[in-house]
Amino acid sequence: MKKALLGLLVVSALAGCASTGTKEAATVQDKSGQGAATTTGASQAVVNPLTDPNNILSKRSVYFDFDKSAVKDEYKPMVEAHAKYLNDHSDVKITIQGNTDERGSREYNLALGQRRADAVKKMMNVLGVKDGQIETVSFGEEKPKASGNDEAAWSQNRRADIVYPGE
Repeated sequence: MKKALLGLLVVSALAGCASTGTKEAATVQDKSGQGAATTTGASQAVVNPLTDPNNILSKRSVYFDFDKSAVKDEYKPMVEAHAKYLNDHSDVKITIQGNTDERGSREYNLALGQRRADAVKKMMNVLGVKDGQIETVSFGEEKPKASGNDEAAWSQNRRADIVYPGE
């Protein structure tokens, strides 16, 4: 009788451990404020906030007024978002590329492009980003975003671009 009871007990224990074969995927939600997509299970990839067009981090250009290097108020939230990202990812390094339109001498435009890149870097430094995470370079008028000899083209070329590794 003891053997039968022990056998029944073992079978009951094994039956209680049996799986039904259906597993629910865990739901993961990004609450970091970076705007990454919510994913369920391993079947969906997490959207990179740097490339998500709905995220402010996908915007990389700070535009400037003619002959100016001050960051305009309309671009400060974008620079702040990149600074927060860099503070949260201290291993990431960026390059800020300063650019100008074609007006002015080559030397003047290189210096103005550098002042624009440095203005964005300084703002990020004030927001806590380490100096070693940011490199600045000026291309002057050498890397235009738009071609043309009018204000519409020139305004697109007066910028500083934030570039992450691999871009």
